Amino acid sequence: MANYKLEINDIAYEVDVDEGTSLLWVIREHLGLTGTKYGCGIAQCGACTIHIDKTPMRACVLQVQDFSEGQKIRTIEGLSENGDHPLQKAWIASQAPQCGYCQSGQIMQAAALLEENPNPSREEIKSKMNGILCRCGTYLRVIKAIEMVAKNEIPSNS
Repeated sequence: MANYKLEINDIAYEVDVDEGTSLLWVIREHLGLTGTKYGCGIAQCGACTIHIDKTPMRACVLQVQDFSEGQKIRTIEGLSENGDHPLQKAWIASQAPQCGYCQSGQIMQAAALLEENPNPSREEIKSKMNGILCRCGTYLRVIKAIEMVAKNEIPSNS
């Protein structure tokens, strides 16, 4: 066991875990931040997408010892304290979620896209979102939600 210091969602954590422990398991099992999902374990589906220093990455293949103090990790819980981030509102308004399993990964990938490019074209959205798999096939609704945020067209009642 080793002690690791992590900054997740602007909160400093210390965890004692074995070297080689997946960052995903630290986030979910040791810190109780269960919004980030385990999907495939090989960085192919994107359900575990988080931000490392504002860059979307797959937590399932990252190991806790690879992080240094000062790196900022953001999970879906850190996107908005009350679940009212514009993307979260747009997701509901566009009826993007079905089973919901990929949603945190989808939203985290979309948040990184919009932070980098606040007004992406449909092709840019498709390109950046291409690596997040949706078992229910709600890709068109996901694109619609991202376009709603980019155009600031989120209904006030959502």
